Amino acid sequence: MSYEGASVLVTGGSRGIGKAIALRFAELGAKRVAIGYLRNDRAAEEAAEELRAAGAEPLLLRGNVASERVVEEAAGLGPFDVVVHNAATGVIEPALEVQDKHWDWTLSANARALLSLARALAPGMREGSSFVGISSLGSTRVLENYVLVGVSKAALEAVVRYLAVELAPRGIRVNAVSAGVVETGALEHFPNREEMISSGLKRTPAGRLVEPRDVADAVAFLCSDAAKMVRGQTLVVDGGFSLLA
Repeated sequence: MSYEGASVLVTGGSRGIGKAIALRFAELGAKRVAIGYLRNDRAAEEAAEELRAAGAEPLLLRGNVASERVVEEAAGLGPFDVVVHNAATGVIEPALEVQDKHWDWTLSANARALLSLARALAPGMREGSSFVGISSLGSTRVLENYVLVGVSKAALEAVVRYLAVELAPRGIRVNAVSAGVVETGALEHFPNREEMISSGLKRTPAGRLVEPRDVADAVAFLCSDAAKMVRGQTLVVDGGFSLLA
């Protein structure tokens, strides 16, 4: 795969899975890689340095991707050949303890933001471009304390399907990648983190947890010409975790 000269946007691109995706595109020849991030300037600057070392020009986009300001700024950095919506947030609590404001925050950032980005960016994107949303197994499986994020990821996958149909006449593809348990800083927000890691290792037929690079490779594939007839799909990257009863 080659993305020589491509322009890429990765929301939530300063750390973890998002950073791995951004660096993968840089390694594959992307000329410009914009990374969105919420507030951690140090992590963003460190990611930018790694992108420069990989040969890409880094662009930093600070703020909540669900906000109109950030979406407008993203449009000003385009046009993009690849847009990956990886940014995610959410309150990790039981269903009966979450508040309405938590619902609004989580659904806006995790699902509506992809729709907002598509409205702003798709008109300027050329034929052959791609959007990819990063989902999780909680979109279809019930995970402990995951109601808000799980519902938002299910909504994200629905947005992917609708956009895939509506953007097809423009020659723009839209898909999603659903990752299994990935040991990144995001797991620190889960009270049962150690149990999730241990269970994931025991249950995964592949014998190890999914790594950020695994997700990045899947995203790069979906955005390549090799996947030109893959539309509106959610590619599960979990080492076989979800296959077992």
